Amino acid sequence: MYNPKSLKAEEFIDHQEILDTLAYSEAHKNDQELILQILEKAKERKGLSHKEASVLLMCDNDELNSQIFALAKQIKKDFYGNRIVMFAPLYLSNYCVNGCIYCPYHAQNKHIARKKLTQEEIRREVTALQDMGHKRLAIEAGEDPVNNPIDYILECIDTIYSVHHKNGDIRRVNVNIAATTVENYTRLKDAGIGTYILFQETYHKESYEKLHPTGPKHNYAYHTEAMDRAMEGGIDDVGLGVLFGLELYRYEFAGLLMHAEHLEAVHGVGPHTISVPRIRHADDIDASSFDNGIDDKTFCKIVACIRIAVPYTGMIVSTRESQACREKVLQLGISQISGGSKTSVGGYYEKEPVDSKSEQFDVNDNRTLDEVVKWLMEMDYIPSFCTACYREGRTGDRFMSLCKSGEIQNCCLPNALLTLKEYLEDYASPETAYIGKKLIKKELGNIPNSNVREIVTRHLMEIQSGKRDFRF
Repeated sequence: MYNPKSLKAEEFIDHQEILDTLAYSEAHKNDQELILQILEKAKERKGLSHKEASVLLMCDNDELNSQIFALAKQIKKDFYGNRIVMFAPLYLSNYCVNGCIYCPYHAQNKHIARKKLTQEEIRREVTALQDMGHKRLAIEAGEDPVNNPIDYILECIDTIYSVHHKNGDIRRVNVNIAATTVENYTRLKDAGIGTYILFQETYHKESYEKLHPTGPKHNYAYHTEAMDRAMEGGIDDVGLGVLFGLELYRYEFAGLLMHAEHLEAVHGVGPHTISVPRIRHADDIDASSFDNGIDDKTFCKIVACIRIAVPYTGMIVSTRESQACREKVLQLGISQISGGSKTSVGGYYEKEPVDSKSEQFDVNDNRTLDEVVKWLMEMDYIPSFCTACYREGRTGDRFMSLCKSGEIQNCCLPNALLTLKEYLEDYASPETAYIGKKLIKKELGNIPNSNVREIVTRHLMEIQSGKRDFRF
């Protein structure tokens, strides 16, 4: 039944194909000749099939694994340099009608503090986020047609874009809400969203249905086919992800890459981003009760193999992960991270601690955005607040063609430096500003085109004198 061009979930994520892939990768995990052939193919920077990447994931030869990690680091550098895009989640509402057994927002949880932000509360949240320095948000909401209808989401997006506080602006709103209709995706596109993000949670249909016993999310096919409807509705940047720990990680890895292959085969453009969250403790959720959890070593291997298999896609890791873990995976493939995140509804503006029972999951990296920015720069990364591609129409196949050819590099470094300069001028602590200005001076020399370098230098001076929002 496996057919990557099919629009039926059980055909482009075919259970038997995944089982065959797992059997093949187990049989060949020590086949040195085959693994070296796969690595040679990967060096062409055109990606790997789910079956080839699964062999690399299963490889347990230390010498070959060293080559896998080295190649992942090089591919990350080739496509994304040392830039790390910054964002923050914004939780709008934790009302939800689903019965997902891994999420504290599930409808059966009667003691969680339920909250839905008003438009005025959203303005306060956005102002607080702007005062931190954020330019890019990912909005989150439970699935509830009464409390969180699409009209509410659209109104929230409009409100977010309307807030202009001091030098602050939210320039890109990504959306992580439940699977919906083509018509609603068109309305989201018309509202000016960036990426539509939807985690599959698990690609194993039987496990999926058990994990989602009640509510509209129980429908495996409707959920899995959401990205096709989103693209039909005009959204050309979509973000995939699974929640590692719910099912065997090898199965999820193969399913995730098959989904990416399906989008490429049908729409001519793969996922704009891939997220790799791991299940975490929450209000009435005990992460240890899920017996498919993965350790940091395995997590790093997954990140490296995804980077090799889908070299063009952005990869996201959130504050679910600790500082130490995030430091490891940054070099292996991660290109976007959150900073200063709150996973409760209303968590940014509230002066008093928000009831922890309203959080979707426990945060493992509690540092402020400024601390994260300083940490990145001390490791020689460039924290980027850039949203230029989205605002210049470089999305979907236009972005991917530039990314795959490497031409996107002509925009990325200049835009990263300009947005970092804005952050340093408006929000950074003195110590962070000092480190950042030295980093910008050094990185200016890495812009190969002298004319571009001259323009960037001029814009940096203009930012210092009060002007904002330059982009290539």
